[in-house]
Amino acid sequence: MKKRILSAIVMILIFVPLLLLGGKIFALFMTFLAVLGLYELIHIRESKKEFPFLIKVFAYVMVVFFALSHFDSIEFIYTMDYRVVAFMIFIFLSPMVFIHDYKKYNLNDALFLIGSVLFIGLSFNLVIICRNYDIMYIIYLLLITTITDTFALFTGMLVGKHKLCPKVSPKKTIEGLVGGTVFGTFVASCFYVTAINPTISLPFIVIVSAILSLVGELGDLVFSSIKRYYDKKDFSNLIPEHGGILDRFDSLIFVVLAFIIFSSVL
Repeated sequence: MKKRILSAIVMILIFVPLLLLGGKIFALFMTFLAVLGLYELIHIRESKKEFPFLIKVFAYVMVVFFALSHFDSIEFIYTMDYRVVAFMIFIFLSPMVFIHDYKKYNLNDALFLIGSVLFIGLSFNLVIICRNYDIMYIIYLLLITTITDTFALFTGMLVGKHKLCPKVSPKKTIEGLVGGTVFGTFVASCFYVTAINPTISLPFIVIVSAILSLVGELGDLVFSSIKRYYDKKDFSNLIPEHGGILDRFDSLIFVVLAFIIFSSVL
């Protein structure tokens, strides 16, 4: 427990100053985390079969490109250069023709890499864009994920009896889900009304915050499902007692993806 708390303190001491600083430094830091996140996905997949080295190198280059797309914009822009996407698809699919060995590289491998690069690259890019647009929005999203996760854990430990998804995450309970959502929604909604937009409809922001809270818990379960599929406890051991980057950012990744759906009305 002491090591877990110490690791959490170190993460906070690194992340919070960079978040407050923003700009290119924060963008580069989040891109670095995106590369580590992609590494964890590739590494966990390679527990069953390795990818060709050059294809992995290209995947890392592409995730950097997507993560840094419009990184210096102060507007909430989320556009994609389809020429780059098309180029990436060609690069990942073409090796199947030249390798001639489906055991070394096949369609499943290509689609896994395409999906992983887009998923990780665009998710971390949205965190960067959200921070550039207004730090209050990223704090709002972080409050949702942090408070939801914290109170889901405490509620589950105190009164949890009914399992939520025992095959995916044996320790999560329905009571924990409810407790996490209630507290996450309450704290995030109060913050939004106080620090971002005091004139917004209270019922509306409560509903949006509740949806984002539930989406965050869904993200946690989705990433747990990936680990269960590959029979892994954590994505990596990068952070002592916490696992890897994707173990810490699983909820935020889903929340920031869901947030863009509501961004035009918030």
